[in-house]
Amino acid sequence: MSHKFKLNQRVRMLRSGSSDSHASDMDAFEVVRLMPEDRNGEAAYRIRSRMGERAVRESEIVALP
Repeated sequence: MSHKFKLNQRVRMLRSGSSDSHASDMDAFEVVRLMPEDRNGEAAYRIRSRMGERAVRESEIVALP
């Protein structure tokens, strides 16, 4: 499986129950590392915002325009 998102790409976390398509700067993250696939074969990433850095699976994020 290849990674859908690229380094330095801006993304936001998906929120369950949220239909708001407008993301603020607080919602914006930057992809800082492409990580290996997890046990289920899903690509993973390290993303960073002003609030810190975290690991996420590909299904947990969407691209920002």
